[in-house]
This record gives sequence, C-alpha cells and structure tokens, in this order.
Amino acid sequence: MPVIMGVLRETAANERRVALVPEVAAKFAKLGITVRIQRGAGQPARIPDEAWEGCELVDTAEAVLDGAHILVTVQPPTTEQVERLAKDAVVVGFLQPHAQAELVKKLRDGGITSFAMELVPRISRAQSMDALSSQGAVAGYKAALIAADTLDKFFPMLTTAAGTIRPAQVLVIGAGVAGLQAIATAKRLGARVEAYDVRAATREQVQSLGAKFVDTGVSAEGEGGYARELTDEERARQQEALDARIAEMDAVITTAAVPGRPAPKIISKAAVERMKAGSVVVDIAAEGGGNCELTKAGETVEHGDVRIVGPVNLPSQVAAHASSMYARNILNFLQPAITDGELAIDWEDEVFAGAVLTHDGEIRHQRTAEAIGGDGA
Repeated sequence: MPVIMGVLRETAANERRVALVPEVAAKFAKLGITVRIQRGAGQPARIPDEAWEGCELVDTAEAVLDGAHILVTVQPPTTEQVERLAKDAVVVGFLQPHAQAELVKKLRDGGITSFAMELVPRISRAQSMDALSSQGAVAGYKAALIAADTLDKFFPMLTTAAGTIRPAQVLVIGAGVAGLQAIATAKRLGARVEAYDVRAATREQVQSLGAKFVDTGVSAEGEGGYARELTDEERARQQEALDARIAEMDAVITTAAVPGRPAPKIISKAAVERMKAGSVVVDIAAEGGGNCELTKAGETVEHGDVRIVGPVNLPSQVAAHASSMYARNILNFLQPAITDGELAIDWEDEVFAGAVLTHDGEIRHQRTAEAIGGDGA
C-alpha cells in the first residue's frame, strides 16, 4: 500500500504559505510517495490547483487527513485535525511546542510521531533541513524593505540637480540568518549599515557583507548557534553602548529571538526617545514580545516622532519563495527515511532524534515534556 502524504490549506490567520510546492511534490512522487493535496492549498501562494500534476486533489481537509500516513504543515495542525489521523501517522511542521500544550498532548495520546521543524539540530549536515534559517532569511529580507518603505528618507545616496542626499544609516541588531539577510538587503538598497550581535564570532560575517560591526564589549556565545541570556551587568553595558549608536540611526532592525523563549529587550523606551525625528524601528521579534520595549505585535506604534513596527509572520508576505524554501527543507528532512516508497525512520540519526516531539505515546522532547508534565526520553 503506498504511503500517502497529506497537504492541507493552512487555516491560521494571515498564513499564505503552503507546506509543499509542485516541484517538491514531484520529487516525493519519484520516491514512491502519493501526495494528496486539498484543493486551494496553494492558492494563497499563487499556486493554482492545476499545477499539482501527479498529485491527488481532494475537496476537504477531512479527505486529506483520512488515510494520510504523513501530514506536512507550515503552522501547527488543530487538535481536531490530529484526531482524524491514524495511530502511527507522522506529522512534520512548525509545531510550536512551547505554546501548544494541548496539541502536544493530543499528538502523544494519539500515538502520533511528530517532528517539529524548529527542533531540527543546527549542525552542518542539517543545514539543508533548517527551516528556521530559510524562513528567517525571508523575514530579514522583508524587514529591510519595511524599514525602507516606512522611513521618510531615501536609503541610497543620491546625487541630483537639487543637491546630494546622504544615505540612510541603518543598524541591524542580531546577526543570525535573519539579521544577515537584513544587512545584505539594506546594503543593496544603498544604506550605510552597522550591525551588532552579542556573539563576537559574527563580526566577520557582518563585515563580509560590507557593514560595520558595533563592538559594545559584551560577548554572549551560547549553545546551538544561539546567544545565551545576558547578566544584568552585561545588559547594562550593552544598553549603554547600543543607545549611543541607536540615537544616530535613521532605521533600526531588530532580529534577536530564540524559539520558545521571550525575545530579549534590547531597545529601551529611553533609547527610542533619543532617536532622531522620523526614525523607524522594525522589530521582527515582535511575536516573541519584541526586542523593543514599545513594540506591539502586528501594530505600528508612534512614540513621539519615532515609529516602531512590529510585523508578524513576515515569511508569509513572501509566500511563493518562502513556501518553496520550506518545502525543500521538508524534502531534505524526510528523504533519508524514505526507501522504495516506504518510510523507515532511523532513530540513531541525530537529526530525527533531535527533531522528534512525540513518538510511541510519549513526549520525546525533554524540555516540552518537563513543561507539560509528560514523559521525556
């Protein structure tokens, strides 16, 4: 019996991405997987139903879920959707275990094997599977465009008959994947860019993109490629140094976030009040509470003459390419477990072992298990 992979139309508010795209669905078909798509699943990303050649198209979510051996999603499925899956089905997607306790329990109690894409280990071999990075790159790109669009100035230097216009000064805080893409995009737009990260190891990456690295004298190298939380003394030193640079900027883009934890507060209200009239803060950590004290997720706040933009789900605003990148992450993640159309997960593989959330009636991710009060591996 063929393994059936189901793809639903995403129902979360303002979500335009889709978990597979036709090119990747065709690759799964070559591996012997039957891909079953809900009609309209790709339409928010401008993928018409007729593009899904070789896939089964069905009218309802229920028709996708009934009989599906693998369900791939962008946003977490609903508990009702999970209830329709057969025991031993596999779910792969951004599952947000830190915020989805009831869903995790439902996955556990239903005997579902689930993999959270945000838990994929950040190791060299798993780079092609790293959905946080692929979607972060989209978010960083879009954040720079939002900054340029919101600012009442040009980004590039312009020499005109009316005189020379100086380039905008942009500071990017956080030099992870999103930050680096924001730096690169702001540079392409012609801005004069500076960047800061508590991880001193990012200095060379920042400089390789043509930006100036801001050295505050504080380093916070952490595990897994993330920054550790700063001490109060370190945070005070960082704030003092950053405030001085922030006050000189036309636009500040903040990207400091760790999945499952509140975003660190880096820009204080006092720092905003020192900014130049007309300046802009674009805080892409808004969904985690924001890096700026004044950020409100999904809103643009005006504080004095400064605008603080708190965008949410930026990758969805570039749905076509974000979906394509995410779909390739899913393919690269699952492909090693597929042989002759059969799914066989190697639990000795550190990628699968690291990304698993629930399996065999247990919560296998230790931190989630501890938070929910369930079993942990």
